[in-house]
Amino acid sequence: MFKATKALAALAVGALALSACGGGGGGGGSSSKELKLWHYETQDSAMGIAWNQAIKEFEAAHPGVKVKFEEKGFEQIQKTAPMVLNSKDAPDILEYNKGNATAGLLSKQGLLTDMTAEVTKRGWDKLLPPSVAETAKYDAKGVMGGDKWYGVPNYAEYLQVYYNKAMFDKYGIKVPTNFAEFTKAMDTFVSKGVTPLSNAGAEYPAQQYLYQLALSKADRPWVDRFERYTGKVDFHDQAWTYAANTFSDWVKKGYIAKNSSGVKAEDAGTSFMSGKFPMFFSGSWWYGRFEKEIKNFQWDTFLWPDTKMTLGSSGNLWVVPKGSKNKDLAYDFINITMQKEIQNLLADNGGVPVAGDPSGVKDPKNKKLIENYQTLANNDALGFYPDWPAPAYYDVLVAGTQKLITGSASPSSVLDGFAKPYNENLSNIGH
Repeated sequence: MFKATKALAALAVGALALSACGGGGGGGGSSSKELKLWHYETQDSAMGIAWNQAIKEFEAAHPGVKVKFEEKGFEQIQKTAPMVLNSKDAPDILEYNKGNATAGLLSKQGLLTDMTAEVTKRGWDKLLPPSVAETAKYDAKGVMGGDKWYGVPNYAEYLQVYYNKAMFDKYGIKVPTNFAEFTKAMDTFVSKGVTPLSNAGAEYPAQQYLYQLALSKADRPWVDRFERYTGKVDFHDQAWTYAANTFSDWVKKGYIAKNSSGVKAEDAGTSFMSGKFPMFFSGSWWYGRFEKEIKNFQWDTFLWPDTKMTLGSSGNLWVVPKGSKNKDLAYDFINITMQKEIQNLLADNGGVPVAGDPSGVKDPKNKKLIENYQTLANNDALGFYPDWPAPAYYDVLVAGTQKLITGSASPSSVLDGFAKPYNENLSNIGH
């Protein structure tokens, strides 16, 4: 997604210009090449730390490389990528959002390099489970799960329930192992005047609660129909109907605050960090930050109970624009980020490496983070994100879940609102 990115709107995008010795890319008679690399991870995030180390190793392997830094915003990249990647200002390699509406759209427009030969040559395909690799491969219509590699992820992500151990202990609540216990825990919190779930209706968290409820009644073919257009999607089927009705009920029962419709993801996360809410269902991208910033209580995580599918996927992709003049250097950089040293550095800072080794990770919590991911990946349980199927679908989902929170529309009419733009997109791409 955008993680959905996800707290990504709050992250900075870095444009790193690398100058390596050699010919072909420099100007004014210079014999140097310039490799431009963009990414939008903060310097202190797991990915930022790991990739900074990767840049140092890249520099060591390519003597004379200089790093230049140019800040951009995530939203700016999202909105201008088709135009920028078709210009002389395009980077040689960048981190880009995965999914049909983003990387898939750029591949369909001919703006990304088909890296299939390089992926197999370097063995990157052997490091990625099928449900992770799916987001890196697209067909001629830009639909993920295709036959050509247009990107390579070097980290993964998934959603889990973060919980405040002190608040659980205060009210004598045990960590739920099934959905009935999860509901009972929320009822107990409500009876004590505590709203159980931190939520943000103005950005991605609300739609991810809703989609997880649907996924709890879904399977892989259901996900494929919705995300990859492998069959007709009925927005009034058991899964979607259960999700919309249950989400609406959760607001009425006080599990989700009625005043959360205008809250943003950053505020939902910081509210959990401040100890205001006992639980927050969100992505592994929060993990490293929670580790660094939560000082006043103990916290832990558990996977959403009683579900075969959970939101998650590969992380965003390293993509190489079609016009890149330094593709070999770009591939060298990707290769470094896939090495075990960088993968475990990512893990040690609260990230989820695609090729990490839990036995090489020092922190027990970080080890659990990777083990939970491997459990999901090995069980083909990564259900992707709800905003991927169509351009601007994220905004559609935000608007719909806000209506469920405020009670301004019925669950059935909200589902109708999801169906219309989804089906219009199918018509536009010829499905």
